[in-house]
Amino acid sequence: MQSASSEFSALDAPKQGLPVTIITGFLGSGKTTLLNHILTNQQGLKTAVLVNEFGEIGIDNELIVSTDENMVELNNGCICCTINNDLVDAVYKVLEREEKLDYLVVETTGLADPLPVALTFLGTELRDLTRLDSIITVVDAANYSLDLFNSQAAYSQIAYGDVIILNKADLVSEATLNELEKKIDEVKEGARILRTTRSQVPLALILSVGLFESDKYFGNTADTHDHHDHEHDHSTCGHDHHDHNHDHDHNHNHDHDHHEHSHHLENDGFTSISFQSDKPFSIRKFQYFLDNQLSTNIFRAKGIMWFDESPKRHIFHLCGKRFTMDDDEWKSEPKNQLVLIGQNLDQKTLLTQLENCVCLPSTSKGKGFGR
Repeated sequence: MQSASSEFSALDAPKQGLPVTIITGFLGSGKTTLLNHILTNQQGLKTAVLVNEFGEIGIDNELIVSTDENMVELNNGCICCTINNDLVDAVYKVLEREEKLDYLVVETTGLADPLPVALTFLGTELRDLTRLDSIITVVDAANYSLDLFNSQAAYSQIAYGDVIILNKADLVSEATLNELEKKIDEVKEGARILRTTRSQVPLALILSVGLFESDKYFGNTADTHDHHDHEHDHSTCGHDHHDHNHDHDHNHNHDHDHHEHSHHLENDGFTSISFQSDKPFSIRKFQYFLDNQLSTNIFRAKGIMWFDESPKRHIFHLCGKRFTMDDDEWKSEPKNQLVLIGQNLDQKTLLTQLENCVCLPSTSKGKGFGR
């Protein structure tokens, strides 16, 4: 697995390459609608989307600036590139462009196992230029068949997915959704499952860029934690449930201040919880928190971590159940800063659990050795 980093601050973040999300799912599950949703709801991010066929996405003509044989440029800074035969070539084509991209999204074909695509980023020369951020699996709640779970490709898509999007949830009963979630959980225990309608998912839950920027969200905070009024506006994704054949509503807060409080997350029960401490964590206690206390309704987490056992600054990043830790050097006073995003979170319990990760000074030595 690759170590992760992110653009907390342009100056001191280690450059670990362009973050990549792989979107997988069966034909008709809503991948195309999700790709359109990503392309039309950029909060100032420049994203490249790699697809097998432009035509399938049906990009809104109002967004298109120019088209050449394998690439479409959009007026919001995004580009769309076809994969043709070789994924590596398509990625290079995108990376060689002059303007800096923030994000890369790759769509797999309907019946494909996502593992070979993931291994392309982990096992080729691309691993130095990109960072596999997450694998998102889109499942059609209305048209799934139990046979799908006997198919190797479907099994792999769920088994390797970091976040499972259970789409078209409005078309089936609660009982059906519960049954389907149970089946998904049998394939992948403790799966992070997100119910959606028309693939309308807050982008902060599937793309990590801008989940938080430490200078913006933590720079002026006086108390130790509970800054969850800083809802991360990069996730203002327009939950307007209009006809999904016309997924191009342009009133998605594009003109708002980039760090304005977002109400979109809250409307669907999404919250972000921020924790800060000027004391170090115990690695063992934090590991226990990740292994035993991180509930399935937490989809994303990101942090700058300070551990009692290490002099390094650690950049922590989580999507679904997969997390990575990237070492870096401190350029300021060490402290812990952590943001969790999820649905219907128990804020009080989570903050207490994080508080419990703080390393208590040893009574015998009287200084900061963990016990």
